[in-house]
Amino acid sequence: MKDGIKLKGQLATYMRWPFVLTLLLVVMDVLLYTVSWKAGGIGTIFTAVYLLLGILLYFHRRPVILNELISFATQYGQVQKSLMKNFALPYALLDAEGKILWMNDEFLYLTGKDQKYRKFIGNIFPEVTMNKLPMPEEVRDLEIAYQDHDFRLNMRRVEIDELLDGSQIIDADAEKNYLIAAYLFDETELKKYMRKNKEEQLVTGLLYLDNYEEALESVEEVRSSLLIALIDRKINKYFAAIDGVVKKLEKDKYFLVMRRKSLEQLKEKKFNILEEVKSVNIGNEMAVTISIGIGINADSFAHTSEAARIAMELALGRGGDQVVIKEGNNITYFGGKSQMMEKTTRVKARVKAHALKEFMSSKDKIVVMGHKITDVDSFGAAIGIYRAARTLEKKAYIVINNPTSSIRPLMDGFLHSQDYDSRMFVTSHEAKEIVDDNTVVVVVDTNRPSYTECEDLLYMTKTIVVLDHHRQNKDIIQNAVLSYIEPYASSACEMVAEILQYFSDGIRIRNIEADSLYAGIMIDTNNFLTKTGVRTFEAAAFLRRCGADVTRVRKMFREHVEDYRAKGEAIRNAELFRDHFAISVCPSEGLDSPTVVGAQAANELLNIIGVKASFVLTDYRNTIYISARSIDEINVQIVMERLGGGGHLNIAGAQLEHYSIAEARDVLKQTLQKMLDEGDI
Repeated sequence: MKDGIKLKGQLATYMRWPFVLTLLLVVMDVLLYTVSWKAGGIGTIFTAVYLLLGILLYFHRRPVILNELISFATQYGQVQKSLMKNFALPYALLDAEGKILWMNDEFLYLTGKDQKYRKFIGNIFPEVTMNKLPMPEEVRDLEIAYQDHDFRLNMRRVEIDELLDGSQIIDADAEKNYLIAAYLFDETELKKYMRKNKEEQLVTGLLYLDNYEEALESVEEVRSSLLIALIDRKINKYFAAIDGVVKKLEKDKYFLVMRRKSLEQLKEKKFNILEEVKSVNIGNEMAVTISIGIGINADSFAHTSEAARIAMELALGRGGDQVVIKEGNNITYFGGKSQMMEKTTRVKARVKAHALKEFMSSKDKIVVMGHKITDVDSFGAAIGIYRAARTLEKKAYIVINNPTSSIRPLMDGFLHSQDYDSRMFVTSHEAKEIVDDNTVVVVVDTNRPSYTECEDLLYMTKTIVVLDHHRQNKDIIQNAVLSYIEPYASSACEMVAEILQYFSDGIRIRNIEADSLYAGIMIDTNNFLTKTGVRTFEAAAFLRRCGADVTRVRKMFREHVEDYRAKGEAIRNAELFRDHFAISVCPSEGLDSPTVVGAQAANELLNIIGVKASFVLTDYRNTIYISARSIDEINVQIVMERLGGGGHLNIAGAQLEHYSIAEARDVLKQTLQKMLDEGDI
């Protein structure tokens, strides 16, 4: 056995040293012969004896040394195996497919398995799947929860190419010539303190009474102080129960401080303080509503407070009566189930009108654009801003890429009139050549950059104005110098009509322009049936005085027979989901503006007894458009936000790309079911 084993390396060199020293003795012996033959002979004898003893010792002790080396190597391997077996960390070896080959004592103790267990590791830890096994040169860490403990599972590949190449008894697939080493690190204590640290984070917030002045006006003067005292008491008591602190800043504004743990408790309750405050009634005709903006997880207290302010602006911009939580770029909404009360004062409209006039006066060109697939409200609002610009004798352009049948009757009136510039309407490509630093870009009827006709225009000038009546989302136009967003307004045309009244004393609105604005209000309110307030009728009256003709507008918006049939088909095929949600599909083949027909069908479905909300899906240009409508019981805006859309409490929509009609319908039903189960609607 030992004849086939050879020594090499440093050990082989060490064993040959006696023979090297023999050469030195031979040289010494030669030198002795030059001195004396007798001395040389003695030296020769001793050299021969030394060489003979060296040879005898080398060949006699070599097997003993080899035995000792083999014994040491064997014991060393046993020591290593023993160390791994008794390793303090749970450790296991897996094959390339994740099946367990070997486990040390700690791993066996933790899992309760035996050494014969050969199943996939995912059977023990469900978090581990085949696609989570480590790739070459990769260390994979997974968070594992097992038996009330938190573990970090560390996995890495161990290549065994050399072992397989030298083996005559085993072989493996070239792609699977590796094992996987798996270590478990118990991080229960670490996670515990991390959670505790997170729970103790400071959370700041703002709480505003949305309709303070209006609520006080609806109650007797002698009882107004009692109403405010009851609201103060309810707010303080509510936040004191979760170890929060409330500080009143103004008569209708509060500052909140609490721990992250307290915030989680409020989330579980879905911020029922919104409903509790509404329940305060001492004879006031109008219920008091509140808005809360909360900032968390910023890198400093100042930034946390700033996040709370931004959240509050978003809550108010969405109509109030809700909670907005801002954590970095993530925004969460709670509430928002009631319609925002209309402000009877038009002071804000006057202030915004004067600010708009200042910006427009300081620039040479005005470019107006609405949202994609321009509707009547967007068109009418753009016409109103066009008239304001022409009053200041500024060059003005309206961006419309693909005019639909819904706006063509109005648009043709301008194109065929000699009173208007032939370049009044431009495409996105033409608008890009017009816009520069000396241009005001006015966005109407949308506040989301991705929804505009040409998003690139928003980055080509620093003077951007946003006029919209839709509730804000986290995706908003960030760099606007003037933002006038009023969710209580029925339409963008209503807002623009108010602005025009304060824009200039001598402003003259022509009949066709008044028709466009009046049509926008009429379409968005479904002939003044939904979302109309005092100011809606005042704006309509103003436009009527400017020459808007109701009969002319009605004749312009008569439908083609194909559109009427498609709308009837959508109504006929509607299904009732959970007895209160009408869901249907509007056919789009042969229709010029199927999304408009779908919206009209959604309005009609609300006339069915028992229907609380209607949803009509339209497949148009490889995108599924959902038109959502309700009367008062369901907030369709928060439903559409779950699908990436938005809108108002009773008028909203969403766009789903890369979906079929059947898939979109299923997603809508799943969303409604989930929101019903969670109590969000």
